Amino acid sequence: MNYKIFTEPGARLRIDKWLWAARFFKTRSLAADAVEKGRVRIGGAAVKPAKDVRVGDLVEIDIERIVWQIEVLGICDVRGPASIAQTLYAETGDSKAKREVELERRKTYREPAAALHGRPTKRDRRTIDKLSGGD
Repeated sequence: MNYKIFTEPGARLRIDKWLWAARFFKTRSLAADAVEKGRVRIGGAAVKPAKDVRVGDLVEIDIERIVWQIEVLGICDVRGPASIAQTLYAETGDSKAKREVELERRKTYREPAAALHGRPTKRDRRTIDKLSGGD
């Protein structure tokens, strides 16, 4: 399939559609939800899903508390393979360093509540009550 990537400075596309095409989110609705919740900023300002992103814009994306700072290099309105999607943006060096530090921290530090799933069992509840001095 022939994918057209526009790199001229006047090229623009909705931010939710661009995030989906650049493969930051699996679906366009997930991208729109992230934009609505303020997890995507263009030039430091929170935007709405219909906001246009242009070539050269600095976009900040917060995905599961990992922040990506990227510069838009190209616009493509269809979702293609990952090799094409990676040509649409360039991550800043500062962002890449921070992201790698955060990923390393996550490998070495386990969240205490990560092992807990759902409600405590009857046995767990008895243990909690015994330790807390409750009846």
